[in-house]
Amino acid sequence: MKRTLILFSIAFSIANTVFAQTVAPIKNINPVTKSRVLQVDSSVVTKHQVTIKGKTIPYTATAGSIPVWDADGRPVAGVFYTYFERDDITDKSNRPLVISFNGGPGSPSAWMEIGYTGPVLLNVDDEGYPIQPYGVSDNKNSILDVADIVYVDPVNTGYSRIVDKNTPGSKFFGVNEDIKYLAAWINTFVTRKNRWASPKFLIGESYGTNRVAGLALELQNAQGMFFNGVVLVSTTDLGIGRDGPLQAALKLPYFTAAAWYHGMLSPDLQQKDLLAILPEVENFTLNTLVPAFSKGGFIDDTTRQQLATKIAHYSGLPEKLVLENNLDVSRNLFRKALLRDKGYTIGRLDSRYKGIDRQTGGDAPEYPAEALAWMHAFTPAINIYLRNNLNYKTDLKYDMAADVSPWDDDNDHTGENLRQAIAQNPALHLLIQSGYFDGSCDYFDSKYTLWQLDPSGKLRDRLKWVGYKSGHMIYMRKDVMPLATEDLREFIQESIPKPGASAKY
Repeated sequence: MKRTLILFSIAFSIANTVFAQTVAPIKNINPVTKSRVLQVDSSVVTKHQVTIKGKTIPYTATAGSIPVWDADGRPVAGVFYTYFERDDITDKSNRPLVISFNGGPGSPSAWMEIGYTGPVLLNVDDEGYPIQPYGVSDNKNSILDVADIVYVDPVNTGYSRIVDKNTPGSKFFGVNEDIKYLAAWINTFVTRKNRWASPKFLIGESYGTNRVAGLALELQNAQGMFFNGVVLVSTTDLGIGRDGPLQAALKLPYFTAAAWYHGMLSPDLQQKDLLAILPEVENFTLNTLVPAFSKGGFIDDTTRQQLATKIAHYSGLPEKLVLENNLDVSRNLFRKALLRDKGYTIGRLDSRYKGIDRQTGGDAPEYPAEALAWMHAFTPAINIYLRNNLNYKTDLKYDMAADVSPWDDDNDHTGENLRQAIAQNPALHLLIQSGYFDGSCDYFDSKYTLWQLDPSGKLRDRLKWVGYKSGHMIYMRKDVMPLATEDLREFIQESIPKPGASAKY
């Protein structure tokens, strides 16, 4: 599906919580001040430890800002980052570096930092819902045991800001503008931290997948920096078109997954495991529904009725509703209608979440139930975590839903950028992680992106897709978290060549 600009984000509170990690500030470089003016070249360093898979991992955390410079070397913006580096490994030539982005495009990197891969994990229940008291604990599934990680907040997100009043937002706010300045910033970061020798990985979530897909090529071609892996979590369409019949058809497997989760399928399907149902629905989608939608209004009445019956069977929707919408029920209507008789709507980014609207009628939910639940769980804590645990003190607002408008999304060829990067670099591998209950960047659409990424088929041994019984933020289920992080570990370790191995065809 065409990506949506997701202009909200998440953070979590750690107030009044027993925190297992030690916090020992060791130095301040151009220390930040209690001011609303960003110190564009500053950092604060603290020492911590975390237990991962039963082993104690000591690490250094750096929270700070590195400038973006103009052609004359003047700082025009500051990009905020948090960097976690394992202390008990001195040889960084074999130590992977993971560079992490979230989406929006107006979102900082807090989501995956404190929800997925970083050394702390927010307090939520087993299904990802907010609980009180807010807080964090050691993330026993963090990937810090196998890789150092830097979380990057693009301009205007988090604490990152434009600092030159004569520099317009258009320098940063666009698909290609975003990629260009961030690639230059990454070069500076890698140079300052002496990580040129390290195996390198990019990971992005949601719109962050556009970022890292484009960055893979830009870093190679403009910065001479070659990567071992790219991870796309809940990928967008990456600029790969799918209008018309494809757009109408590809959403059905997601409908099935969401309906299955809420127990809305017919008994013959509901009694099966989700993964036993989806291949049947995917086959129907590709081999029956796409050809049928290609005929448009010239589908004969008998076939139309048969298709409506089948779509209703696989979606949990009333057959009448399917027919009233010419077999093409919108995602919004699906989320409004699936549990209408029970008085609920379901979430867009994660359809496990339920909402309550003012009225049961209508063709779209009033609000995103999942997004507000995540805001509830995440927003207070990233502020407290940065200030109290990472010792980064400032009066700036940590912006979780930044204004990056107008965003120029023309000329989005990030899918083709990624294909070129993989083709040009025989050492580069791709992993896509998707949630079956994600209705925004849905899993079957992500599969389609993977299939279309390389029409030649010659790169497919380096392309991998994995699905999880979760939503957009796949890690927001306790049972999924260890599976997803273990897949990351394996991908990182398998993507690093043996010493002396040539990067060649």
